[in-house]
Amino acid sequence: MKKLFLTFSAAIVVAFAAQAQTEKGKVILGGSVSYDYSKVKDVDTESQAFGIQPTVGFFVSDNFAIGTGIGYGYEENTAAAGATFEANKLSTFNVAPFARLYKGDGDFKFFGQLSVPMAWGTAKAEDTDLGTTARYGVELAPGFAYFPTSKIGIELSVRGLYYQNSSIKPEGSDDKVSSNSFGLNANSLAPRLGVQFYF
Repeated sequence: MKKLFLTFSAAIVVAFAAQAQTEKGKVILGGSVSYDYSKVKDVDTESQAFGIQPTVGFFVSDNFAIGTGIGYGYEENTAAAGATFEANKLSTFNVAPFARLYKGDGDFKFFGQLSVPMAWGTAKAEDTDLGTTARYGVELAPGFAYFPTSKIGIELSVRGLYYQNSSIKPEGSDDKVSSNSFGLNANSLAPRLGVQFYF
């Protein structure tokens, strides 16, 4: 049986700061939008995910900022079972505190971002509630920022090192089913791209 995997992913980040320099006292306002889609040919299985997360940060010292992101995520997985289809849907409220350290001078600066992504939501099969979910994790993402002008910065990063704990509490039950994942994602073919505007 032939299998065809199609994957599309994109992330856009827009941030606003008082000036081009990453100096103490500056504020960053921004956010991210992401969409992922995958499909397996001849198995009629596909999945898609969408997320949006505004962020705000503050430089507590030169080149070091702390902040948080708050947003919404949606995932849907469709699998074929004979002549019927079952759709599993997950909607989540997301929070991701972060700390970011910049290194370098001039037009290029490397950075490392430590974040603690968390999410709480509801899982459904069609329109039937399956239960509530929770995710807690830690991510260390490397990247670099390029400043072509004094008011624009372009960022490129990868997910990096991550750990995540996921759990679901079935409807009408006090028991939880948990899973853990850990990995290093440095895929240069699926980077996170960001654009910053500095004012």
